[in-house]
Amino acid sequence: MHAIIETGGKQYKVAEGDVLYIEKLDVNAGDPVVFDRVLAVIDGDKATFGSPLLAGAKVEATAEKNGKQKKILIFKYNSKKGYRKRQGHRQPYTKVTVGKITLA
Repeated sequence: MHAIIETGGKQYKVAEGDVLYIEKLDVNAGDPVVFDRVLAVIDGDKATFGSPLLAGAKVEATAEKNGKQKKILIFKYNSKKGYRKRQGHRQPYTKVTVGKITLA
């Protein structure tokens, strides 16, 4: 059974037992997380789609940890002008493990 969920402005195709790195949620490690913005549920040959969301469908998951991704460097410069700017960024994330997909 698969589901397509929306969280953090992105869409993810998930199955039971999947591990996801999503945009940071305000939860602690070990807390349950319920995704109720389910766009579709695919169960074998049977697929159910919402318009845009499925009423009563939810995906239960567990938050494993919060962290930051590797640093990316942003370097801007203008040639012949002496302008140089270096900046780093680490995007925060929440690691979740998908538990159960239910379709009501």
